[in-house]
Amino acid sequence: MSVFRSIVFTSVLTGLIVGVAVSAVQHFGTTPLILQAETYENAVPAHNHEAATPEAGQEAAAAAPATAEAAPAEEEAWGPADGAERFLYTAAANILTAIGYALVLTGLFSLRSKTIGWREGLLWGLGGFAAVMLAPMLGLPPELPGTPAAPLFDRQVWWIGTVAATAAGLALIAFQRKPWAAVLGIVLIVAPHVIGAPAMPEGETALAPAVLEHRFIVAAVVSSFIFWALLGSISGSLYRRFEASA
Repeated sequence: MSVFRSIVFTSVLTGLIVGVAVSAVQHFGTTPLILQAETYENAVPAHNHEAATPEAGQEAAAAAPATAEAAPAEEEAWGPADGAERFLYTAAANILTAIGYALVLTGLFSLRSKTIGWREGLLWGLGGFAAVMLAPMLGLPPELPGTPAAPLFDRQVWWIGTVAATAAGLALIAFQRKPWAAVLGIVLIVAPHVIGAPAMPEGETALAPAVLEHRFIVAAVVSSFIFWALLGSISGSLYRRFEASA
């Protein structure tokens, strides 16, 4: 029971700290880039060129009211307002995500007989960063609003498979310390990229400029690195304290 209590307390405290910290980083890093990309996504598409003949132009003008009347206005999907409301929703999502990942990390800590501190926790966090962010990013980089992508289900399947294979490969290399384990670990890490990520639809391009997309990828990687470094080191430190007090 004391182990379960240590896992829960560590995960909740770690999630609160990491979620708020990373939300602040994102507020100045990725969020402004997302807002900027949304202006391209929400921009009114350029109108069609006028008809070449006056008669055709008159026909188009006559048909326009009927078309506008027939097509009902699409309701916009709800989203948090920019500013404090958006930050609070982002922070809540980050806190819940951090608690979930911290539960996984501390659960793995409890299975290890070796004492875990902040240094060991940091190494676990860097492993999580490699498995959850770096490896999938090679095939599916972070996307701005308005970026065309393959079907969601295909991307989810490839992402989950890549994370699982990378985590298993890293675990074999780190904990087995044998030639066969190293070879098998490398095969697992490379396999998803040999299979290949779902391809972007042909003929479609992102709405945001390429320079904005590159800046967003860099900002997302930095935010993820901070997230996992804090998650690992703080959860390792807190778990050790709770275990000692128990």
